[in-house]
Amino acid sequence: MNRTVENSSIGLFDMDSKFMKILLVLTSVFLIFVGPTYVSYVLAKVLNLNYFAVIIIGFILFLSGLFLMYFLIKKKIIV
Repeated sequence: MNRTVENSSIGLFDMDSKFMKILLVLTSVFLIFVGPTYVSYVLAKVLNLNYFAVIIIGFILFLSGLFLMYFLIKKKIIV
């Protein structure tokens, strides 16, 4: 009666599904390329944030995209 679970991923965060893999890759690319440019522009022009805060937020988005890309490469989702 003991069932072994082959995959510890449950529900939406199933790393074996193609949808999740594609979503994570697109999120990573969005954070790397769009985050520091267009998001920073919207924050600066539309929300009138301080220039220093916009630069810091853009840098954090860029680093989070790189971290996600590193995670995907390490887990061999991106070959």
